[in-house]
Amino acid sequence: MLIALREVHDSDLPVFYRQLNDPEALRTAAFTPADPADREAFGARWRRVRASSDVVRTVLADGDVVGSAAVYGEPGEREVTYWVDRAYWGRGVATAALRELLALVPERPLHARVAADNAGSRRVLEKCGFVETARARGFAPARGAEIEEVVLALKG
Repeated sequence: MLIALREVHDSDLPVFYRQLNDPEALRTAAFTPADPADREAFGARWRRVRASSDVVRTVLADGDVVGSAAVYGEPGEREVTYWVDRAYWGRGVATAALRELLALVPERPLHARVAADNAGSRRVLEKCGFVETARARGFAPARGAEIEEVVLALKG
């Protein structure tokens, strides 16, 4: 399977919206919008993201839109985030996409946060060189509760 990143197109947004509203993916990701089904908020968020200086890309698998990946935030505190369609979990897509994103953004350090029980996402980050730096607790809208999260960093 060929994994590639490209600029986000308007036609990608309905795919991202559908992916964001997958109940199992939401629960796994945990730290999601308060109301993922709010189309207006979804559209406003993506307009903001696309107008920002953040590095935001669409993830393609053999030419099909399967997710998104981004680096966002202030220099020195920038974080990575990614979302891959659940049908592609466990197939190396997120790892390949994150590696490509990291090659596009050479600045370090970069940070990431993941729900402590999200072993798949943590494994992706660790394969790409991120190491745990802290643990924290935060409110996870998709679970309606405060949960433990792992804070990771990718140094120089």
